[in-house]
Amino acid sequence: MTSIISKQWLLARMYEPDLVIIDCRFIMGQPEAGRSAYEEEHIPGAVYLDLEKDLSAPVTEHGGRHPLPDPDHLVKRLQQLGISNDTRIIAYDDQGGAMASRLWWLMRYLGHSEVYIMNEGFSDWKNSSYPVTTDQPIRVPQSYVANLNADMLVDVEGVRQASLQRSSILIDSREPARYQGLEETIDAVAGHIPGAINKFWKELKDEQGHWKKPALLDQHFDDLPRDQEIIVYCGSGVTACPNVLGLYEAGYTQVKLYGGSWSDWISYERNEIATGEE
Repeated sequence: MTSIISKQWLLARMYEPDLVIIDCRFIMGQPEAGRSAYEEEHIPGAVYLDLEKDLSAPVTEHGGRHPLPDPDHLVKRLQQLGISNDTRIIAYDDQGGAMASRLWWLMRYLGHSEVYIMNEGFSDWKNSSYPVTTDQPIRVPQSYVANLNADMLVDVEGVRQASLQRSSILIDSREPARYQGLEETIDAVAGHIPGAINKFWKELKDEQGHWKKPALLDQHFDDLPRDQEIIVYCGSGVTACPNVLGLYEAGYTQVKLYGGSWSDWISYERNEIATGEE
């Protein structure tokens, strides 16, 4: 079953009691902008989760710019928001699905299968004259028990081995200029992990900014073998998540996320760096 639902689907079901809508809007470099936008207006019933405060851990020497959150910390936040193991979760953002995909991946990592993202962003919802509100819902805390899918994640050592041995397909989700090392606007070092190929995450969208249909996603990834492990990364582990989701939608099953991604990779001086095309 698809993990991508339409705004029409959500509009028809938004008040169903087992469904929780999560606003994930966040602008890189403007850490308060997402919450401010939520407080100004949001989809009725939606709660807010912040990329850096809720969906990431504090930055340390290693782990990248957006380290994965401690599962216990995330579970406590989910419980506070009235989310149980039986809750259907719908995530949305206004950043092309990048932030919503981060939540989607984290929930799948926790063992939660009933998690979806809205195909359209909040602006599309509002421009369609769908309802918005400033009211913040009062949620009754629930119990949540995580069942981690450890095989969805790979650490820096696993990526080193994959790079050296070419034992897995490495996908870099950043824009081509950053992948090739022609420019680097965020991290301290330019380039990519040796052996990685480039699949810019925004290429998963059509001209209207909507997710491509599964048949087109299958076509987008048709140069990748289905019987080999695929490891996906980006700059900090956020925009890799749309590629993970896209691969799932196209029927790939052996897909892992390098959580720390490029910003973690370059925090180890001995890691090799490649530039140009592979």
